This record gives sequence, structure tokens and C-alpha cells, in this order.
Amino acid sequence: MFAYIAYVLTYNVFGLESGTPLSDSVYFFFYDVFKILFLIFFVVSFISFLRTFFESSKIRKAMSKVRFGLGNLMASIFGAVTPFCSCSSIPLFIGFIKARVPTGVAFSFLITSPLVNEVAFVIMGEYFGWKIASVYALTGIVLGVVGGMLLGAMNVEKEFVLEKSMMNCESEPVFRDFDARFRYAAKEGLVTFKKLFFYVVVGVALGAFIHGYVPQEFFIDTIGKYGVFAVPAAVLLGVPIYAGCSTVAPLIFTITSNGIPIGTSLAFMMSIAGLSLPEAIMLKRIMSIKLLVIFFSLVTVGIIFVGYLFNFLEFYI
Repeated sequence: MFAYIAYVLTYNVFGLESGTPLSDSVYFFFYDVFKILFLIFFVVSFISFLRTFFESSKIRKAMSKVRFGLGNLMASIFGAVTPFCSCSSIPLFIGFIKARVPTGVAFSFLITSPLVNEVAFVIMGEYFGWKIASVYALTGIVLGVVGGMLLGAMNVEKEFVLEKSMMNCESEPVFRDFDARFRYAAKEGLVTFKKLFFYVVVGVALGAFIHGYVPQEFFIDTIGKYGVFAVPAAVLLGVPIYAGCSTVAPLIFTITSNGIPIGTSLAFMMSIAGLSLPEAIMLKRIMSIKLLVIFFSLVTVGIIFVGYLFNFLEFYI
């Protein structure tokens, strides 16, 4: 549906020529803006509707009883099997926060979801072999578990902007019928939609420009310059780009075929998927700069570690 709407707007309404950087950027923009805004409204409304049947305090209490990182592991595995990019994961992450799911558990989902999914796993298996794809999926899940546990231990709940308005409520609303639940859910979805609309448009516009106008050769030439520092350089280079692992895997195969170590290439892909600047712009609307910096720093360190690990294990995998 979103692909059809983007196609009609790009090529029929605006009359752009297919295969040009401008048409690629415009199509990318329309497709992702409609997809992400729909997900924000639908997912937040759906989770808000489910929340009307459960007390948030009981949900949080039940999740808090899960010990030894099991909740983080469950969230990371759930993130791994959901086909979301970084920006598409945000609506579900917001739903978790609104439902008072422990912060560290919610972050485990947010970290793993864009890095690992079944589509990316299959594509990586075809390009790099199933052993590498399996190890990559495992490292993505471990990164989500460890990152979520660290963030949970920091007690960063007060750093959420959306959470503050919820914390001011002395009691949860009482719902007497289906219509009341539905209206509440739709209102929650619409409020979140309005708060994030501008940030979604700006973030996707930036990603669309890079998608259409920055050639693949630029990344190949740039990453290869830095020798032992190529892994952190690849991570920094991937941050401005916005794409999912499943769409970046062919580019990563091209980079690896041109002599770039596989760990460096995978670090580049992980930074594109899990550290995108459009994602940061959207997350800024729901959390403080302090928490945003902590989150991105932890994920960056984790991705760099994974990159060096794969470079070391390249001859053994």
C-alpha cells in the first residue's frame, strides 16, 4: 500500500523520471514517511487499547520480577523477529514506555530490532553464508541484551519526555465500555502522531537525500582509507544514512568484495540500521539529550566491538 502511494505521488502526480537521483529520493521520502507515521498511530493506538485491559502498575511489576536479564533476552528476541528498521521500531518502543515496561527491557527491543530480522538473516545467509549470518544474529541479540541491561541499571526513567506527563497522573482512567477504550486508544495514537510528525518528516527527508545522491563508491573509497581505525570510521560514516539491514546487505557484500574486512563492513551496516541520524531526530522528541547520548554511545561501542570481533574471527568463521 505505501509503495503504491509513493509510486503514484512520485511518478504520476509529480511526473518524475524513473531512475534519477531525484525520483529515488522522492519515492524513498514518501514511502517511509507514510509507513512510519502509520505505524506510529496504529501501534501506539493498539498498545494503548490493550493497556486499557491491564493496569500499567501490574504490567511493570510483572516485568520487573523477571530476573537475570530474561526480560531483556525476550525483548531482544522479539526485536530480532520483527521486520522493523530503526525508525519503524520507535512506535513500538514508545508503546512499551507508555505501558510502563521496564526501561532496560524496552531498550533491548529498540537496539536489536533494526539490527536483526528474518529478512536480513536470509539475505546475509545468501551473500555471506549461514554461519556468518547466524553469528551476526546472535551478536545482535547479545548487544541488545547487554545494552538494555546497562541502560536499565542506570535508572534513566526520568529522562523520558513522554513519560513525564504520564507520571503526573495520580490514577489511571476507568473504562466502562468498548467505545471508551477505543476513543482513549485513538486519542493516545493521535497525540503521539502529532508530537512526532515534524521529526519524522525531517529525519526521513535527510535519509532520502543521502539515499538518492550519495553513490556507493563514496562509502567504499572512504572506509578503505583508515586501516586499523576503519571500524570506528565505518560506524561514523553510517550514522547519517537511514536504511534497514535487508536493504543494505547487498551494498555490504559489494564493499566486502572490494577488499574491506567483513567486520568493518558489518559495523557499517549495523550503524546504518541502528544508529541512524533520522532515528536520533525522532527519539529526541521523546527523551532528553542526555539519554539520547548515553543510548547512542552504548550502541556505538557495542557495534565497534562487534566489528573488531568479526575482523578477528574472519578466518575462523
